[in-house]
Amino acid sequence: MDILGDLLGNVQIGLSSAVTPTNLFYCFVGVFLGMVVGVLPGIGTLATMSMLFPLTFYLEPTTGLIMLAGLFYGSAYGGSTASILLNVPGTPSSAVVCLDGYPMAKQGRAGVALFMATIGSFFAGSVGIILMMVASPLIVSVALQFSSAEYFALMALGLIAATAVSEGSAVKGIAMVCMGLFLGSVGLDLYSGMPRYTFGLIQLSDGISLVAVAMGVFGLSELIVSIRAVKPGEVQHVTLRSMIPTREDWRRSIGAMLRGTGIGAFFGILPGVGPTVSAFMSYAVERKISKNPGEFGNGAIEGVVAPESANNASDQTAFIPTLTLGIPGSAMMALLLGVLIMHGITPGPSLMAERPDMFWGLVMSFWIGNLILLILNIPLISLWVSILRVPYKFLFPAISMFICIGVYSINNSPFDVVLVVAFGLFGYVARILGFSLAPLILGFVLGPLMEEHFQRAMIQSRGNVAILFERPISGTIMVIVLALVAWAVWGAFKRRRQTASA
Repeated sequence: MDILGDLLGNVQIGLSSAVTPTNLFYCFVGVFLGMVVGVLPGIGTLATMSMLFPLTFYLEPTTGLIMLAGLFYGSAYGGSTASILLNVPGTPSSAVVCLDGYPMAKQGRAGVALFMATIGSFFAGSVGIILMMVASPLIVSVALQFSSAEYFALMALGLIAATAVSEGSAVKGIAMVCMGLFLGSVGLDLYSGMPRYTFGLIQLSDGISLVAVAMGVFGLSELIVSIRAVKPGEVQHVTLRSMIPTREDWRRSIGAMLRGTGIGAFFGILPGVGPTVSAFMSYAVERKISKNPGEFGNGAIEGVVAPESANNASDQTAFIPTLTLGIPGSAMMALLLGVLIMHGITPGPSLMAERPDMFWGLVMSFWIGNLILLILNIPLISLWVSILRVPYKFLFPAISMFICIGVYSINNSPFDVVLVVAFGLFGYVARILGFSLAPLILGFVLGPLMEEHFQRAMIQSRGNVAILFERPISGTIMVIVLALVAWAVWGAFKRRRQTASA
């Protein structure tokens, strides 16, 4: 009864924060832009979050988090639109929807596919929010008992797991983590005050701007890559009447919706897995258990509903480790933590106790945002179709201009604009060479926090590194970290031997 009472009290605190006019407005702005970004192939959620990051400097931290979070989970709603109508995924997690969504569109059932994708997204998002409301206090109650050794070990696990489990070469991912850790160490040392890696530049005394790094490696490099990759196509015409599903559509969709939600909720909590893996996993499960697997790839409604449910559930549960432990599992979550850090707020278990209005206000804004998405997504389908017809030769110059204006407005510093260009070129070259950029931003955000906890642990143990392995929890986590590193190195060595023998 006490647990239920506490939960109701937290809900009341959250609602009082979420329903303020300012927060409602920016929640709407976030989810609306998220839908637009999801609809437009080639722009990318991460790039847009990076471009809007400077705006959070002029907002209250709760308001900034609500806006960026709305953009994050809102893009999952819009991502299926381009997949179904154009056979071009608006977001990576919507790529699998192309397999059956576009065939449904060619059969004249694009409206049904869009409608059921929206229903699946709303249901899965709602389940993810409920899990977050229930699980977060339990996780925080345990995490509050952690010392600096446990925090350092957890952050190291988050970084290594995000690189070893995610797509691409794990060794290249670890290399990018190290690059991020290096960039995060630039500036004055926290304890001694001595400059590190500043090369005599006064502009680097306070460290490298997170905004410059994010907008460069994600925003600018994404634009450079997308200029060649995005080719607008013919857009299917959709009416509201054509969106009405049949009874058979509902029968086949309910089970797929439940299974996709469960898979997405589980994988969303794990660092480095995220919505893309969840979507493909749910699609594979549906095809495996189907009585008619031959329908998949030819317009099976389950092939649309299950992945969409999975990626939305994954998006919501990804907030659990980010907000309760201060450990982001993806670059988008790292940017959200960056908002807290820039406002002088320490992310982690203490956030719920010290700023309950912020934590629960963000959680309750998820409900509001998902309702807005449900209400807007279907009636405004004609708007999304019109957006898909906008020539990209007009979009890219405008976005480049907003990137430069945004980063300059933070410190009125031309040096930051130069950094954006430099990191944009670096990000483009890294993509060409097959390096994932997400581990870099994770290392950049978590690096200073890891350094602080490591130094505290060393002070507590009088310089004895064994403290990381002597404590039961931190020791277990560090063994897992070393095992993941060994697995990544062995996998790379094994692939190189196979390539040489071939």
